[in-house]
Amino acid sequence: MADIFVHPQGLCESDRVGDGTRVWAFAHVLPGARVGVECNVCDGVFIEGKAIVGDRVTIKCGVQLWDGVELEDDVFVGPNATFTNDPMPRSRQWLKEYPRTVVRAGASIGANATILPGLEIGQGAMIGAGAVVTRSVPPHAIVVGNPARISGYTESLGAEQEDSGHSHPGGATPDSKTLGVDGVHVQRFKEVVDLRGSLTAAEMPDAAIPFKPARWFMVYDVPSREIRGEHAHRVCEQFLICVSGRVSVAVDDGRNRGEVVLDSPSMGIYVPPMVWASEYRYEADAVLLVLASHPYDPDDYIRKYDEFLAAVAAG
Repeated sequence: MADIFVHPQGLCESDRVGDGTRVWAFAHVLPGARVGVECNVCDGVFIEGKAIVGDRVTIKCGVQLWDGVELEDDVFVGPNATFTNDPMPRSRQWLKEYPRTVVRAGASIGANATILPGLEIGQGAMIGAGAVVTRSVPPHAIVVGNPARISGYTESLGAEQEDSGHSHPGGATPDSKTLGVDGVHVQRFKEVVDLRGSLTAAEMPDAAIPFKPARWFMVYDVPSREIRGEHAHRVCEQFLICVSGRVSVAVDDGRNRGEVVLDSPSMGIYVPPMVWASEYRYEADAVLLVLASHPYDPDDYIRKYDEFLAAVAAG
């Protein structure tokens, strides 16, 4: 067995436990379970034989990891968080194969949260205490409530808005703000307001919208609890304007993340290729106009966050 610590009142029956891992009192690790290095398995934890735990994982008291549950590296699981692995359980009836529930690297599960079977908790996500998670959670999303809904996104260093007097990458005008995310800028357009109403306009291409649109589409009638977008493009550029209501846009270049609230038709956000974007927290009357530099091409989309990170790393 590896160099691990097992409390005298703990029981570790697996020989697949990594160096530096600690198994505390009344914890029970069944044969076959995989537990990585430098993990902390606290009092009263139960790990079934086909569960998988990555490196440097913290599992607080009262947690059960059933067959089919996988925790990747650096995951935190709070006390009494509950995982499930059978959507329709019956006494003395067993599934031939259990749904795979995966908690991606760096995610955190709050105390007393419940995770339904077969879901994916995205990289770096944060599940609030007591949340009941009924759907997969996007990377870096913060979800709370019953059923759990997205309330925001976690922040990274360098993701704050910069003052508009600073430099403006990508040709942005002095009326823009950057978000610390590669190539992204938020643009404020001039408004003409009089007794007849208001008008805002822009030429294309120009510094604010540095491409001639080949396509446009609008997103509307989105329930406020839902998320749209959640992908990156390989070559397509986009410019987003909320022409009615209010919507939040989170952007991520694989290193830094930022967020902006679009709440006026006189402002928009430029999203270059190879930036992961998610639109969420739509108001009931929100209408989001998206200008795109290329015609629709399904092969231009990157829809899985780990594939996006791999593409960014490959340059």
